[in-house]
Amino acid sequence: MKIALLGYGKMGKVIERIALERGHEIVLRKDKDSTFEGLENADVAIDFSIPDAAVGNISACLNSDIPVISGTTGWLENYHDVVALCEQKNGAFIYGSNFSLGVNIFFELNTYLAKMMAKVNQYKVSIEEVHHIQKLDSPSGTAITLAKDIIAESDYSSWAIGNPKEDEIFINAKREENVPGTHTVSYDSDVDSIEIKHTAHSREGFALGAVVAAEWLYGKKGIYTMKDVLDLR
Repeated sequence: MKIALLGYGKMGKVIERIALERGHEIVLRKDKDSTFEGLENADVAIDFSIPDAAVGNISACLNSDIPVISGTTGWLENYHDVVALCEQKNGAFIYGSNFSLGVNIFFELNTYLAKMMAKVNQYKVSIEEVHHIQKLDSPSGTAITLAKDIIAESDYSSWAIGNPKEDEIFINAKREENVPGTHTVSYDSDVDSIEIKHTAHSREGFALGAVVAAEWLYGKKGIYTMKDVLDLR
């Protein structure tokens, strides 16, 4: 495939290397100072940019009839507008708060555990996420996805990053040097604790998942998630 990389930071460069190793060609490497010239030559686009650029990047692809996947987080207040544009243009789009294959299995474990824990009310759930200090959004999109999936299976109504109410899930967001991403879901009671955890050792997992998703989306129409890519529905 011919791939357009929208966002050419650390993640973009890892995605480039893995895409080339898998036999693909990069036809556009777009950063904040460059244009969309070359986008028309792409079979699919991969957006790992910044929150302020994501909607423009995705929209440019959909308006050019180019399938696009986005792993950029922090822009979801405009998600429904992007979905509407995709439907209007009969395009193809995948958004993922995390494209790591391991994290998407972790999402499924989180949902399954939440269903079981909803039956016992003595536990209080919380989420901790730790990332590198360059990460722009806080809490992470992955932590928000974990919280939303728990909310869907429980009596919790929302999440909060400080002073949570009784019906809110506390997300503790930490920023430290050289941490690709660690997420922990904890259920604590007076007598014991239950914990599930995913630790990323490098950006490789996120990049590989993004390329796999792009390969899967090529030639399709519609709006999908990593559940579709990994056949987890």
